[in-house]
Amino acid sequence: MAKWDNLLSMLWMLRSGRKLTAAQIADSLEISIRTVYRYIDALSASGVPIVAESGHDGGISILDRFREAPLFFNPAELRALADAYKFAQGAGYPYTEELQSALKKVENGLLEEQRDDLSRRTGGLDVIAPARPPSIVPLLRDLEAAAKDGRTVRIAYRKAEEEQAGEREIDPYGLAFDRDEWYAVAFCHRSQAVRTFRADRIAWLAPTGAPFVKPEGFSASAYFRDRSERDREAGGPLTLIRIEGEPDALNALCRHWHLRHYVTERTDREAQFRLDVPTMNKYLPRYLLTFGAAILIREPLELRRQVREMARQIARQYEEDPAD
Repeated sequence: MAKWDNLLSMLWMLRSGRKLTAAQIADSLEISIRTVYRYIDALSASGVPIVAESGHDGGISILDRFREAPLFFNPAELRALADAYKFAQGAGYPYTEELQSALKKVENGLLEEQRDDLSRRTGGLDVIAPARPPSIVPLLRDLEAAAKDGRTVRIAYRKAEEEQAGEREIDPYGLAFDRDEWYAVAFCHRSQAVRTFRADRIAWLAPTGAPFVKPEGFSASAYFRDRSERDREAGGPLTLIRIEGEPDALNALCRHWHLRHYVTERTDREAQFRLDVPTMNKYLPRYLLTFGAAILIREPLELRRQVREMARQIARQYEEDPAD
């Protein structure tokens, strides 16, 4: 184990509240007793109140007040926290300021050596995201608060095909981040049904004070999956679809707004889906043909046959092109 991992492991052992001898610590970490004492000096220098008592009932421990101190993180965990902040910021997460403040508190508690290590580890990753209007942050906060408190809000919402925004009252059940956009999943009083509302199309929001009760166990992500499920052509058993291909082609295939809900397995060279046969026959042959030779359908044979036949029809059409 690396030095910092051993230091943190030793600290966790001491936080248990038990007195431990240097020999017990050395045995557990598979290090020498001499190294244990070096680690004690390092932890003490960083402000950890370690107590070392000699004698028959002696041992190494830390003061009770320190056992209630904030958690310590290893280098990989610190990097994950810093990178998570970058992704949250790129997604337009409405609480990035609070997340940044929390991360700063963690960084302030690190030794200079740890801060330098964190800077080196996180310097190679950036998240590039589209610019979002500043108004989206307070809007998302208001929607999240309304969902948490169970309060109806009035919004002015503009649909994609409309030029003017129309007013309506909604009961926000939750927020979802999907395909680089934020959505509110809410019960719409106008349509008397659950609908999705893209946050950047909400011109304004105002509280009404009216309460509502969210369905028990509601999940925005589950709603998106269920909506995709309703778009299937038929119920009944699902068939296995195996597709090999170039990584970029498979990435595009697995990100498709509908197919992504049916991915069951994915490797660098193959993706597997389970979809009902009527939906497969209606939508997949023409869509998969757009990938050309970048993919190869392995299963089922019926899907292979349909794509092959469509490719032959296209080839025959161009074989007799009078422009040649």
